[in-house]
Amino acid sequence: MIMTNELFAAFSLGLLGSGHCLGMCAGISSAVSFQRESKKSNTLPLFYYNAGRLFSYGVMGGITGALISELVQISFLNQGFLFLRFLMALMMILLGLYMGRFWNGLAYFEKLGAPLWKKLSPLTSHLLPLKNPRFAFPLGVLWGWLPCGMVYAALTLASLAGGFSQGSLIMLAFGAGTLPAMLLVGHGASKIKSLLNNMIFRCFFSFSFLSYGLFTAYKTVIQL
Repeated sequence: MIMTNELFAAFSLGLLGSGHCLGMCAGISSAVSFQRESKKSNTLPLFYYNAGRLFSYGVMGGITGALISELVQISFLNQGFLFLRFLMALMMILLGLYMGRFWNGLAYFEKLGAPLWKKLSPLTSHLLPLKNPRFAFPLGVLWGWLPCGMVYAALTLASLAGGFSQGSLIMLAFGAGTLPAMLLVGHGASKIKSLLNNMIFRCFFSFSFLSYGLFTAYKTVIQL
């Protein structure tokens, strides 16, 4: 059973990482919401796009949660989940360093998904410009697999969930955290991004993630 604090952690990760999401996805979101024929912004495709994006996150989380859980059970490693928890703690530390702009090591993890994205990205060109608002859903499904350090950090939480449905819920919570900024693209998102990029704000949450990661790593090490 997923603990409420794990869902809250995933949601907070998505919310606090929205500035990163805006940097990577704001362009495609603007393209989705702008209708060339009517020369105006339309929010319906944006909802479809984000629904598709969250669908992919849910699938990722489900596969990761189920696969890791099965591997740990097959291997009969009683300390398997402790190792994964330590890995998650390291990711939180990396995230804290990234949030505080002390070190951008999290970006190196984005290279892990590059081979898959290289195969998926050409498919997005067939969907733009949108001929129908509903075509934004498959576009969002594809775009959800864009290599992203924030997504990979959230997947470390999903890996500890213990099953497909639990892992999916973790990643959906993460996706829900990104929604406020992503749905406001072109409608005040610049103000949100400005807040998220404020150094006082970033340093506060950087310290929070670093503290959480270091404390979790310490608790895990003494149990190994």
